[in-house]
Amino acid sequence: MSFFDKLRTQKLLSFTVMLFTLSFGIVLGTLINSGVKAAKDNGQAPGATPLVIPSPVELSNTFSQIAKQVAPSVVNVSVMYKPQPTRTRTGRRPTTPDDGAQGDDNGMNDFFNHFFGGNPFGNGVPEMPNSRGGEALGSGVVVDAAGYILTNNHVVDKADKIKVKFPGDPEKYDARVIGVDAPTDLAVIRVEGKHNLAPVKIGNSDAVQVGDWAMAIGSPFGFDTTVTAGIISAKGRVMDSDTRMQFQHFLQTDAAINPGNSGGPLLNMRGEVIGINTAIASRSGGYEGIGFALPINTAAGVYNDIIKTGKVTRGSIGISFSKSDDPRTAAALKVSGASEGVFVGSLAAGGPSEKAGIKQADVIVSINGQTIHDGDQLIGIVTATPVGSSLDIGVLRDGKRENFKVVVGNLAQIFPEEFGGGRQEAPSQSEGTTVSFGMTINPLTDRQRETQGIKEKGGVMVSEVEQGSFAEDVGLVRGDLILEINRHPVNSVEDIKKVQATLKPGDPVMFRVTRHDPRRNEWALVFLPGTLPNQMR
Repeated sequence: MSFFDKLRTQKLLSFTVMLFTLSFGIVLGTLINSGVKAAKDNGQAPGATPLVIPSPVELSNTFSQIAKQVAPSVVNVSVMYKPQPTRTRTGRRPTTPDDGAQGDDNGMNDFFNHFFGGNPFGNGVPEMPNSRGGEALGSGVVVDAAGYILTNNHVVDKADKIKVKFPGDPEKYDARVIGVDAPTDLAVIRVEGKHNLAPVKIGNSDAVQVGDWAMAIGSPFGFDTTVTAGIISAKGRVMDSDTRMQFQHFLQTDAAINPGNSGGPLLNMRGEVIGINTAIASRSGGYEGIGFALPINTAAGVYNDIIKTGKVTRGSIGISFSKSDDPRTAAALKVSGASEGVFVGSLAAGGPSEKAGIKQADVIVSINGQTIHDGDQLIGIVTATPVGSSLDIGVLRDGKRENFKVVVGNLAQIFPEEFGGGRQEAPSQSEGTTVSFGMTINPLTDRQRETQGIKEKGGVMVSEVEQGSFAEDVGLVRGDLILEINRHPVNSVEDIKKVQATLKPGDPVMFRVTRHDPRRNEWALVFLPGTLPNQMR
């Protein structure tokens, strides 16, 4: 081998050794670097294993199926109130014949305070319409494909505009009130312009048992289609403190119900409506595990009456009584020789029972031969009896049994202050006449005078006072009975117009009115002098 061949061979061998050494170094460096990185990663969470997301598996789906089935039928109800004129200088509205069950708004606010701990509609929304106007939110449930929706009366009461929003639809649809029933706090509204509605299935609330699962859907605090679940905690819950609520025997549930759920459905596990969510018992105004729903059997009866006649007519025999478990009532029953029945505490003057001969302190023990155990049973029978029908009522008087035939009257007419009200609309020409002093007046019937305890003859009732008007300036308020103006007797609109025709700017005007004092429950004479302004407001 020549010298050059040897040299060529040595160079190739050296190049091969260098290439092998370089390759080995790269591999070794990579392994060392990976080991260092792995050691560093494991140091952050030693022994940790990556999480693996499993394939979707359907578990218990009863609640989700009900939610999918019913949610399209549950709507958000928003209402708007226009600013209202100031009606009195004290901010309290006197009870007048056309107030019905409302009187001033304290009765309904007492109901809200009892159940909601204050505002039932959430923060920043007025409890009731006031001089500033405002908005409120609630829920409702579609019960008829023609657009009829059940909700609470307190959701739509006194609203100037009602809007309904459906799940998945950004548009808000106009709705109008078909009829309301204040004693059960129910209202029927109809949505306009929405088609292909899906009504809910109606269940039977008599079949509900304590401990049954229950589910609520609504718009608490404005959050649409909120689903909550719980159980039926109790049945037949009543509010004893207000006779206007004697027709409300609630289902109690611990399904979360909050302000805004009002008017939404309470459902059983078949997806059927068993109640209309109405109220909560709360010290904070929010969920505390005690919610109340009006049983659907009651709500369905109210709904059927409203779609037929626009209102609910209930029978009455014209008596008042306390619950049988009241200690005084229980003692009175024993003194009368009865172990059960209804002790007649008072009678409506000229009412059906008084006309038939029933007296105070009688004990009603039977109706049409059926034994009466308590007041709830009596109410159920009498209110379901058509007005004008007769009932054979058996009573115990001085230990002796007597029977009377009583013709059932209209509850709203016999007890107008408690049950005579409904939806209160703004005064119109058919409900009152506006006169240029800045007030609306109504004539009074003899029946209204009797029920209000008005002894004065003649006069007209002030049903509205315009803000900033001359009537407000002199101190007239809603509920005043105007008897004279400048010593001229007032018995009609024409009488007022005659007096006005003799007046000119700057003339003195004296109103002689009688005003109801609720603290003493009597009417007092008041003189209100004033001077006509240059321009009548």
